Amino acid sequence: MAFVTRPFIRSLSSSAALHAAIKHVTVIGGGLMGAGIAQVAASTGHSVVLVDTSEDILKKSAKGIEFSLKRVAKKKFAEKPEDGEAFVQKVLKNISTSSDAASVVQGTDLVVEAIVENLKVKQDLFGALDKAAPEHTIFASNTSSLPIADIASSTARLDRFGGLHFFNPVPMMKLVEVIKAPGTSQQTFDALLEFSKALGKHPVSCKDTPGFIVNRLLVPYMLEAVRLHERGHGSKEDIDVAMKLGAGYPMGPFELLDYVGLDTSKFIIDGWHEKDPDNPLFAPSPLLNKLVAEGKLGKKTGEGFYKHK
Repeated sequence: MAFVTRPFIRSLSSSAALHAAIKHVTVIGGGLMGAGIAQVAASTGHSVVLVDTSEDILKKSAKGIEFSLKRVAKKKFAEKPEDGEAFVQKVLKNISTSSDAASVVQGTDLVVEAIVENLKVKQDLFGALDKAAPEHTIFASNTSSLPIADIASSTARLDRFGGLHFFNPVPMMKLVEVIKAPGTSQQTFDALLEFSKALGKHPVSCKDTPGFIVNRLLVPYMLEAVRLHERGHGSKEDIDVAMKLGAGYPMGPFELLDYVGLDTSKFIIDGWHEKDPDNPLFAPSPLLNKLVAEGKLGKKTGEGFYKHK
């Protein structure tokens, strides 16, 4: 009779765990994206803990989630408002909050990070969580511009690390970009795909390249619109109208830049330019830099390319 070694047993249990459905989810970051991810996961029956270092942010997130759920319920249960209220309460029971990430991740199947777009901050977070989370726990980042492999390098679970890039507002937007980094195992990637489907989303498979799919096409498009305007080849108003009426886009590039945030767009393009300075698509924009320096960041500050009330 052959003896089974402990590493083999550990390998079998890890494999079985990865194949099991993701039930317990920890979302790190109580901002709009994190709260949206938590809401969607809780709405599809997952047990969710929303984590942030700020109790004030967590309270604001909880109120925002409840308000959003009530809007969903009003539309979904228009004929039976009592069923809508029951739905809201049921979903809210699936969500708890915490400011102790290391403690929370000890009982989770998946960690989704949705914090500031800063590589060092993300690496520090995952490096700490890697020591606290069980072996089977999958880590995923909601980054829109940073390489997943660079974030994962702070952990010892490269095979259980991938990307889940949701879009704002998360409850409304169907797309999720599922990113497979060089070290991501096929089991982990499949688990992330299945989790995305379980949320009622439409996942697309992405390689770990700058901007993945959507932002890789969208950010250079928006920056080229700014350059077109800088060259005097079109007013921002005419360029916006042209893309809405000529290409069927819901927003023109300048409207979209203001919605996304000029600082966010600048951060992305600056990062790509640093990594690939010879690529003309990633060239910085003097006008964008000027507006950001003046604190005109778009809708969130009341002025960007346009003035907002």
